[in-house]
Amino acid sequence: MKPGDAIRRLVRWSCAIGGLLALSGFLGCARAPGPVVFHGEGYPERLSDWRVLLVRDDRLQLNQGVVPYDLNTPLFSDYAHKLRTIWMPKGRAAQYRTNDAFDFPVGTIISKTFYYPRAASGTGDGTTLLRNYDVSADFSGGALALDRVHLVETRLLVRRESGWVALPYVWNAAQDDAELARAGDEKPLSLVAADGSREHFTYVVPNANQCAGCHATDNKARAIQPIGLKARHLNRDYAYAEGVENQLLRLARVGYLQGAPAPAQAPRNANWRDASQPLADRARAYLDINCGHCHNPKGPANTSGLWLDMATPFGERLGYCKPPVAAGQGTGDHKFDLVPGHPQDSILSYRLASTDPGAMMPELGRDLRHEDGVALINAWIAAMPGACVP
Repeated sequence: MKPGDAIRRLVRWSCAIGGLLALSGFLGCARAPGPVVFHGEGYPERLSDWRVLLVRDDRLQLNQGVVPYDLNTPLFSDYAHKLRTIWMPKGRAAQYRTNDAFDFPVGTIISKTFYYPRAASGTGDGTTLLRNYDVSADFSGGALALDRVHLVETRLLVRRESGWVALPYVWNAAQDDAELARAGDEKPLSLVAADGSREHFTYVVPNANQCAGCHATDNKARAIQPIGLKARHLNRDYAYAEGVENQLLRLARVGYLQGAPAPAQAPRNANWRDASQPLADRARAYLDINCGHCHNPKGPANTSGLWLDMATPFGERLGYCKPPVAAGQGTGDHKFDLVPGHPQDSILSYRLASTDPGAMMPELGRDLRHEDGVALINAWIAAMPGACVP
């Protein structure tokens, strides 16, 4: 028996029979959850130890003070849907920054839960799931209905005195808690598309070092930072349980953000799936969130000379007619990162489409090829004017 199991069983028993009210209230009965718990040190074994997310009445709910959010264009993670949340201690707030991640106070807990909608023809074990982008009914009424979704993992990003710490938790078969998996994990899954086609793959939960590999966006400092919590990603409306509101305004209104301008004066990335927005804006937003945290002047991939963050102006730094710094498997024998009018000759398209570990980009976070993402980048390159001179 693991440490704490006896206590948890006693709590469940006391809640079930309606007795031992003082004890159950002290320990955190399911009917009366305690507040969020910030652990300033150590590595809690279970996600429930933090009390950020609560499994109650067959739903994954948010504890008091936990605010959900979404991104204009999200990172692709093998078609997983994501529930993102943020919590801060009372009286503390993040400081607004125009281009970088907000400056969050000690005590901040950011969570990202990866899940898939269940297929009606599934086997019941959560391994046969739907491949789609429709999240409109996922987080309805301020919760995820567990009879409609399968939870895979929840990643926490915790701001301690010593800096940010990344902690991956894997959901158990009962879907009532997630256990710490600092060494990572692998889950065989099967996704069913709208046309009935099925795709089998291995979902990889990154280990703690791999989490740091993506979130250490400054190659010199090597300090972990949030990636998505920047103004250009957050400046959008969100359908909260109480109604639709701009996320920057909501964070400021609940006291979680200071110094933010009006949304019209804040940067805003495009929604990569919104065909009404310019093609170049959509493609740049996709590259910014999927590649820009590494491919930027300070990032781990800065030596490549290919910078794909939103701040990089169109030109050679963005890959236009730019030769790679090194030949090899990663180039696919192509000569330039971006060849205007010819995505099939562009290294960027080749690496985004590849599932070969020695060539694929991004290197972490996906096992599958993102068909629609590749199609978007290909369309952007195909529309580019000009030609490269060998």
